Amino acid sequence: MAHNTVDTTGTLAKTPVTLLGLGAMGGALARTWLAAGHPLTVWNRTAARAEPFAAGGATVAAGPAEAVAANRLVVVCLLDDASVDASLDGVDLTGKDLVNLVTGTPGQARARAEWARERGARYLDGGVMAVPPMIGVPEAGPYVLYSGSRELFEEHRAVLAVPAGTTYVGEDAGFAALHDVALLSAMYGMFAGVAHAFALIRGESVAPGGFAPLLSAWINAMAGSVARTAEQLESGDYTRGVVSSLAMQVAGTPTFLRTAEEQGVSTELIAPYFDLMKRRLAEGGGEEDLTGVVDLLRR
Repeated sequence: MAHNTVDTTGTLAKTPVTLLGLGAMGGALARTWLAAGHPLTVWNRTAARAEPFAAGGATVAAGPAEAVAANRLVVVCLLDDASVDASLDGVDLTGKDLVNLVTGTPGQARARAEWARERGARYLDGGVMAVPPMIGVPEAGPYVLYSGSRELFEEHRAVLAVPAGTTYVGEDAGFAALHDVALLSAMYGMFAGVAHAFALIRGESVAPGGFAPLLSAWINAMAGSVARTAEQLESGDYTRGVVSSLAMQVAGTPTFLRTAEEQGVSTELIAPYFDLMKRRLAEGGGEEDLTGVVDLLRR
């Protein structure tokens, strides 16, 4: 059940929220909750940042302890894990529901969950899969990965869903951060491939704007391989559904390296991956897909 209250007219009131941190992301969260009618108490180390939110109806606390005391649901959106320690040092968290949206590692999230438990609070860790302009704009597709207390998540799901969609990934408090970093790591790998592709055409009379639709469509088409990789990892059979074997793909890598050389482009983004492919081939994985590279990275 959501922790709502009833006002003197009998109308169901919105869940009150305390928000610590009013940077770009925290500010976006604050504006969205205020617009949705949720009573909001805010605190920010730089007090001037809180002034616009006070004008919008938020209650500005003089310090973290006062902000935390105001409401049961406390959302933290500070700079880093060390900032959480500094801001909540000595603050009474007994009976509080702490939702931590600070970007961190799985290990930090697990340690923070234990830290919160020792202080009498329920804990939920969050990984925000959005940039600030996406917050409060459902059509932009923002969402937050949550892990930790399932009871906390279910109780406050509605209010947490106001600024962005919610995806619960497990009771292990580290799973939100793990999913967050894994997804972003894949994103940067894609960006690396895109950078290499544009570098190859850069010195030619090929307009980047004309090449972009081809590149985008190709990446979208190749995204279908993600499900096949997952199936192979789960089954342990890396030859299942293979379209182009590792041996065939390794045989083609010299063409990519030679093309880069001819175009005056560094191979530093793609050569390490090709090296992993060759290592897997040397271990006898010629009939496999590329999935065996995952195991090489785990060593």
